[in-house]
Amino acid sequence: MHRFFVPPHSIRAHRVLLRGTIVHQIRDVLRLRPGDEIVLLDNSEHAHRVELVTIDRDTVRGRVVEKWKLETEPVTRLTLYQGLLKGQKFEWVLQKGTEIGVAAFVPLLAARCIVGSLDEMSAARVERWERIIVEAAEQAGRATLPRLESAMLFQQACERARLGGLSLIPWEGEPSRGLRDVLLPIPKAKECNLFIGPEGGFTEEEITLAREYGVVPVSLGPRILRAETAGLVAAAAILYEWGDL
Repeated sequence: MHRFFVPPHSIRAHRVLLRGTIVHQIRDVLRLRPGDEIVLLDNSEHAHRVELVTIDRDTVRGRVVEKWKLETEPVTRLTLYQGLLKGQKFEWVLQKGTEIGVAAFVPLLAARCIVGSLDEMSAARVERWERIIVEAAEQAGRATLPRLESAMLFQQACERARLGGLSLIPWEGEPSRGLRDVLLPIPKAKECNLFIGPEGGFTEEEITLAREYGVVPVSLGPRILRAETAGLVAAAAILYEWGDL
């Protein structure tokens, strides 16, 4: 059954009124008809099974047949601070991170990023990233949409992460402390901040700065992972270790 995230005001009691691009998706792409059913998600961890009643040019109306609470969100709220990547690699991280269970993404401008400044973060690019997250969340059966935060400089991100949760920064220069060495003594953290560098990784100066803010460097093992792979591997390992995957 097709799933769609919609604004909460689209669902009133047992009545549904849909407008905008979802109408085109239902009518022209999926070619659904009155009597067909879809699932609507209102970003409140609830799902609504909806029977379509009328499908017009600009609106779709339906009625709620069933409502239930979804239990698909990890207990640990994991925020991925991902160094900006070239091409479509960052989009791939957003898509797969959403599927895994990442709760929030923060585009990170580190020293070795190809993107030179925050000014290069166009509104069109951010809008595309948000669409990718929504589509991945619908496909994966997420109960809530991961947040896409504004892009940050590395030091700003460290300051933000210091406000709460366990903060980790995988780094190939960490000689002995592995990810599991840090996770095992902690039964489960409500929040976890994960820092992943761009192509070329973090500089030693950035690692030194991260330590000053309480961000813990860890090793992901003897093999060097690509920038678009490291965050997904680490996120999956963290959620698995704490029983969320």
